[in-house]
Amino acid sequence: MDVLTLLGQLLNSTLVFSTALIFTALGGIFSERSGVVNIGLEGLMIFGAFAAGVGTYYAQEAGMGSAAPWIGVICAIFVGILGSLIHALASVTFKADQTISGIVINFLAAGLTLFIVKLLFDGSAETPLIKVFHKQAIPLLRDIPIIGEGFFNAYPTTYLALILVAVAFYVLYKTPFGLRLRSVGEYPGAADTLGVNVSRMRYIGVMISGALAGLGGATITLTTTSLFSHNTISGQGYIAIAAMIFGKWNPVGAFGAAMFFGFSQAIRNYVQLFEWSRSIPQEFIFMIPYVLTIIVLVSAVGRASAPSALGTPYDPSKR
Repeated sequence: MDVLTLLGQLLNSTLVFSTALIFTALGGIFSERSGVVNIGLEGLMIFGAFAAGVGTYYAQEAGMGSAAPWIGVICAIFVGILGSLIHALASVTFKADQTISGIVINFLAAGLTLFIVKLLFDGSAETPLIKVFHKQAIPLLRDIPIIGEGFFNAYPTTYLALILVAVAFYVLYKTPFGLRLRSVGEYPGAADTLGVNVSRMRYIGVMISGALAGLGGATITLTTTSLFSHNTISGQGYIAIAAMIFGKWNPVGAFGAAMFFGFSQAIRNYVQLFEWSRSIPQEFIFMIPYVLTIIVLVSAVGRASAPSALGTPYDPSKR
């Protein structure tokens, strides 16, 4: 295998591992830009991965063929939104501690999805194998050295993630909706005075985070694992939070950070191809992405500026 081919495949693997992180980090940005901390991204990804696995399985059993994975995507988005509404209700309406609410979502998702899967599939801890997305090459662009193999021979969800980075940036920084969303995360009292419904905007931000995190979870189920089990997500939601923080709550920055973490996971897989790696315990190799996450978070302390009102419940009577 020549060097150009290897680099192209490494870039492609980086994108594969980054896609779910991109979706989820973008979702986290919408929530936290509105002022609501969303530690529950891990749980929302689990909900999405679960819904995608179950939805796709029943869709293919109903004879929907190649449309089955797309049915799974729709189910994942819907269930992700439902899960996020629990967080919004607790955080925005009842003004509960947002960090605790997010942690509850994570525990709820891990336990509830496993319980339902066992209920649906005769005690099995995972869904049956399902139809998944396949890589689709773009003619001509596919032939560009390195970049062609890396960017233009990808899963449909990867193309969608790249488009959503641009869409999210435009929505947040170039539209009245984005301005209102950011204003309730920075100065909710001032936004309220100007007629912006703070609670409604925060609900919308959290619901968008649920939809995108659910889509992120679905991406893993429908591209790399072909089923849902208790370890399908395995901390990817927390890595997405790190990407969001390292990217300074900016869609483009989060994309770059997600690519970095995706690269760390791709490297983990490629390292195992070399003979010398066999002398290293596998546990250390699998630790690479998580160790890098900790290093990045520590280095970001004091450099990343969060929205001013992040984590602060808004009480209109005290403005």
